Amino acid sequence: MYNGGRAGLTFWSPNVNIFRDPRWGRGQETPGEDPAVSGRYAAAYVRGLQQPYGGGGHHGGHTRLKTAACCKHFTAYDLDSWSGTDRFHFNAVVTPQDLEDTFNVPFKSCVVDGRAASVMCSYNQVNGVPTCADESFLRGTIRGKWQLEGYIVSDCDSVDVFFRDQHYTRTHEDAVAATLRAGLDLDCGPFLAQYTEGAVAQRKVSDADIDAAVTNTVIVQMRLGMYDGDLATQPFGHLGPQHVCTRAHQDLALDAARQSLVLLKNDAAALPLSPGTHRTVAVVGPHAEATVAMIGNYAGKPCGYTTPLQGIGRYVKTALHQAGCTDVACQGGDQPIAAAVDAARRADATVVLVGLDQKIEAEGLDRTSLLLPGRQAELVSAVAKAAKGPVILVLMSGGPVDISFAQNNRKIAGILWAGYPGQAGGQAIADVIFGHHNPGGKLPVTWYPQDYLQKAPMTNMAMRANPAKGYPGRTYRFYTGPTIHPFGHGLSYTKFTHTLAHAPAQLSVQLTGHHAATASSLNTTTHLGRVAADVRVSHARCEGLSIPVHVDVKNVGDRDGAHTVLVYASPPAAAAAAHGAPARQLVAFEKVHVPAGGVARVKMGLDVCNDLSVADRDGVRRIPVGEHSLTIGELTHSVTLGVEQLGV
Repeated sequence: MYNGGRAGLTFWSPNVNIFRDPRWGRGQETPGEDPAVSGRYAAAYVRGLQQPYGGGGHHGGHTRLKTAACCKHFTAYDLDSWSGTDRFHFNAVVTPQDLEDTFNVPFKSCVVDGRAASVMCSYNQVNGVPTCADESFLRGTIRGKWQLEGYIVSDCDSVDVFFRDQHYTRTHEDAVAATLRAGLDLDCGPFLAQYTEGAVAQRKVSDADIDAAVTNTVIVQMRLGMYDGDLATQPFGHLGPQHVCTRAHQDLALDAARQSLVLLKNDAAALPLSPGTHRTVAVVGPHAEATVAMIGNYAGKPCGYTTPLQGIGRYVKTALHQAGCTDVACQGGDQPIAAAVDAARRADATVVLVGLDQKIEAEGLDRTSLLLPGRQAELVSAVAKAAKGPVILVLMSGGPVDISFAQNNRKIAGILWAGYPGQAGGQAIADVIFGHHNPGGKLPVTWYPQDYLQKAPMTNMAMRANPAKGYPGRTYRFYTGPTIHPFGHGLSYTKFTHTLAHAPAQLSVQLTGHHAATASSLNTTTHLGRVAADVRVSHARCEGLSIPVHVDVKNVGDRDGAHTVLVYASPPAAAAAAHGAPARQLVAFEKVHVPAGGVARVKMGLDVCNDLSVADRDGVRRIPVGEHSLTIGELTHSVTLGVEQLGV
């Protein structure tokens, strides 16, 4: 697209904000609620976009880039418009602890592990300071601690927003000075172009401030080859329209959609359906003929769509289609529910496709409910009651939905969550329903009941629960209440078991330099009568401090399938109580394909300083001394961390 003059080479993606609240309209853009998953995703996404290479030499020691990625939106940005509060005026009050062990984790991985060329600051304030004017964030953390090699950009019109809407500075020129001195390099919008000259004239901004911003931006352009002359002579100069929508790319879209589907319910192994037995299938619901809805937001123009109706139609003799609702909102008394019920009554099986779309959850639009919109639940229940064959419910949504009514309905044999599965979504859904593909996806977010919303205002940024105030906490790491489905849930058409092949039972943490000679490096805290001991990560020898974990995964069913091994760590109870650490935290995960009856060994390594440390209330990373528990499916394993003998 760049070679054809239709695009630039910088893409302001990925969105790696934590999906903290189930109502967030932009949660669909993110990899979910877990910091470890988001961090892995961030680094992989950036590497995939940038594909750094050495061809043609380096620019000032910097690697060349295919395209430039941008990690957004830094930081604690996960509210768009809810109950009178919007992202342009919101001040996110966040503790140092939550910043360190939740909100900033994927951004650190994006920059440190992915080597992203850019980071975008957000609209909101954090603890009273606009993120695009926060020097401790931009210069201190992103460029200082994480060593960003690239530029920092504002979200579009963020500088104007903190001047005009948040009234953070008195004059335009003060806003320019605040953001440039904080470390912003590029303004998405006209604000700096209009007012920087005046800020220089008033000596609020120096030439050096501008030189630094220009340098950080132009170096990325140079790394992209934008000053290297004839495109045809450059490494990617041969790419053109003929490389878009190739069969390989369309097959990849289908494979991605298949892998992402999550099987939530499968009573009595009702799924997969059999084309021989279920020759007539009713395909009903407002998403039965979904096209644009399947690609969510921030998507290009697809090569073509396969709707769910088309996908299912390829497997059966007759597909009886009735929408059941005039649209996804499904409001009003004139909804064609009766026609859908009649189709279900005449079919061998029924597939009901319901959920959300961009009119219900989107950028600038947070949800007010976790229930299905309008009369969709009524449609599902009526169809299930009338159906003579198995009923399969398929949900399209970016965020979680309270489907407890369907989960508890014995007439609904199977439930699939499709997310927004892309251009090939209809084919992927059909392939899973009829067993051509064995589902292996896992939920990236907790699915809460509707009443959770009454206890957790979107404006409360705290991750940890506060029982005294009736605040339930957020995500599987801190919320312990009832769920519709837990984080990581996902069924398969086969069954897997785990056996621990190798993992040490104990490990010693060595201290660095002069810390090895002083007992003060071992911190002790007493909380509710329990004594917790820990070592600051900054005092530990972290290099090579890893715990190997080898797991044998056996497929004990009769179908080949993919399985994701999830490794959770829990710190010593005393440390959890003293520091408010998560009850458990995902620290490693790997997907493996195992044939029926086969065994595959998965080898993972846990970085002690990253994976087994906890953030204290000041945001300082500490390694708890004592017994850590690892949970892998039905397995538990204890690893005791000690500290090498301290000198006197």
